[in-house]
Amino acid sequence: MTALTFKMIPDSDAPSSPSRLIPKACFTTTETDEITIPFYDAGDGSVSAGIWECAPCKLEIPAYPVNEMMTIISGALTITHADGAAETFEPGEVVFVAKGSKMTWEITERLRKYYMTSS
Repeated sequence: MTALTFKMIPDSDAPSSPSRLIPKACFTTTETDEITIPFYDAGDGSVSAGIWECAPCKLEIPAYPVNEMMTIISGALTITHADGAAETFEPGEVVFVAKGSKMTWEITERLRKYYMTSS
């Protein structure tokens, strides 16, 4: 979408597409689906915003690829930082992850989130 001002509505009829951010081996249930509903893409990869949904999974992230601010719509996410400290995020909570962060990312309940990334 190229609109400069828009409302991100999680239950809208906006087109979604399959996402392939999570390797299949990292899913922790028989569900292995993830989708993206893109609302904005700067075109040069510098900024994007939308809604992302994913089945439960767990993966080690040696360096988070982007700066990301997200708001959890539904589900639960636990991030374990490089120092071993773990934080769980649930609906309504806002999370910021800095590019390059080392972590374990675990979706413990099907996650749906608003996201905005910058490179």
